[in-house]
Parts: sequence; C-alpha cells; structure tokens
Amino acid sequence: MGLNKQVWTTQLMSNFYPESSFLRYVKDFTTLVDNDIINMAEAGVDPNVLINNTTYPIKVVQRVDKPISIELDLFETENTLVRRPEVIEYSYDQLESVLMGHRSQLRAATAAKAAHAFAPQNDSEFTPVILTTGETTGTRKRITIADILLLKERFDDADIPFEERYLVLNPKHLSDLILFDVKAFKDITDITNGQPKKFAGFNILQTSCTPAYNGTTKEKTEFDAEQAETDTFCSFAFQKQEVMKADGQVHLYERFDDPEERGTILGFDKRFIALPIRNKGIGAIVSDGTGGVTTYKLRKQIKVTKKDSEDENLSTVSSESEFDL
Repeated sequence: MGLNKQVWTTQLMSNFYPESSFLRYVKDFTTLVDNDIINMAEAGVDPNVLINNTTYPIKVVQRVDKPISIELDLFETENTLVRRPEVIEYSYDQLESVLMGHRSQLRAATAAKAAHAFAPQNDSEFTPVILTTGETTGTRKRITIADILLLKERFDDADIPFEERYLVLNPKHLSDLILFDVKAFKDITDITNGQPKKFAGFNILQTSCTPAYNGTTKEKTEFDAEQAETDTFCSFAFQKQEVMKADGQVHLYERFDDPEERGTILGFDKRFIALPIRNKGIGAIVSDGTGGVTTYKLRKQIKVTKKDSEDENLSTVSSESEFDL
C-alpha cells in the first residue's frame, strides 16, 4: 500500500504563486517544457525599417536561428517523518499541515533563485543599477522617491515599454518610503482586485528574497556566495515581457511504514527555472553602503550544485535578440 501521490503533489502546488508573489507577474514558459527541458530558438536581430526608401532592391539579411536548450533547476526538500499519512491525505486540514513546510521552503527557494536571476549583474544601458541617495541610517543610505524616478527614467531611456513594469521592494526599502510619507506608502504593496498598486509607472510588490550586491564594486554577488562585510541589499525591477519562469515536474518520494521510524518518510522535488529573456528591461536600486542582507539563512538552507551548462540560459543572449516560441 502506498500514498496517492497525485493528491499530495496537487495540494503542494496549490496557490504556489499567490497574488503577492512577483513570480505571478512574469511570462510563463511552462507550456514549452518537455521532460524538464525548454527548447526554443534565438531568432536573431530584428530587421531595420526604411522610410521613403529610394534604393532597390532592398537588402536581404540572412537570419540565423540558434537553437537553445535549457534544463530546469532541481529543487529538493529534505525528508520529514509523518505518522499515518494514509489517513492524513483524506483530510484537507491535516494534509495542509504536513505540506505547509515543504511548500513554504520550495516557494522561498524558487523565489530567491528567480530574484537573483532577474537582478542585473551590473549597470548597463539596458540593465540600470542605481544607488540609493537618502539619509544615512546605520551603514546604508535610505531609498528615496527620486531614486525610483531615476530608475523610471533609465527604463524610459532604454525604450522599455511603459506597460507591465514591476518594482519589487526589499522590506527595508519599503520601510524607508513609509517613513518618508506614511499616507502615500503604508498600503503601497497591497493587492486590490487582483492587481498591485502603482507608483511612478511601476506595479509595486515586495519580497525579502532580494539578492546581495557588493557595496564596493556595485556588482551582484553569486547566489551561493558566503556572507561578506561588503554585502548590501537591493530592490529590483522588471518589465513582464522581459522575464520568464517555467515549472516542470513535481515528485513525491516515500518510504511507507518504515519499521525503524514507525512512520512514513516523505520528501519532494520540483523542477523550476526563472531567467531574463534578453538581458534587457531589468534593473535594481542598490542600497549605498553595507549590511541589511536578509537572505543568508535561506541561502545556507539551499545547497547549490552548479550544472555543467550553467551558462546556457536566456540571460546570455544579446539585448537585441528575440525568440521563436
């Protein structure tokens, strides 16, 4: 006798991306996943547009499609011991009590990995990284309205579409804004009728899983980097059409009626990936200073083994490229 794995995995994924999750507002490539791999083609550079042209024949540009194959990352939970799981699976409340820990840890891990992917490596024309300029608190400068407006202007200058822009605030940055104007910002991250509130053209969300930057070089640190005194935190931004996520298979593993433990041992794994599509339309507001990074504990709980093809991802593609899906 075993467990009904469909019941357990379906419940695990129930509301995996709530309305408050920034991953709910990105392009979903899940339908492109085949055996936990995404296959697509980089379609190359768009053709130029000629106005009132008088030179014929018009130049023919050869388009070379480059195939891209991306393997989804594997996220695994540690095993837990459950007493009488065959009874629990028929009770929603009891089933939820068991799954809540696994779901919350998988949700946090996938969000942290996605946030790290969406934040630019460094400042560039299409991936603005700006520093906070507010008053000093502790070892950092607070975020200001002017900082957000500067990020908006950098997006504007890069011709990033005005629609579907999102700014995901670190909770400390949100507190900075509330201190500046309680009335304007105390409810800024509330979801109303399924939609985030807007400020300066950005839909505003928040997460504590924002990546770390080096406070000296202003470059993003590695996802699994050790804590450093020079680390500082950020808020990050993206335009929906420029970032993606994809979900793969979810598995339940069980050792039913283990005689030594006198119970059933359960564990889950889930395939997932999130990446920038063209390395364009993403940005970050980095705290000028050091300290305040809150993801160390989570990062220690996530043991990362780099894949052989770690560089084979959408973010390596030129900002001028597009994809045939």
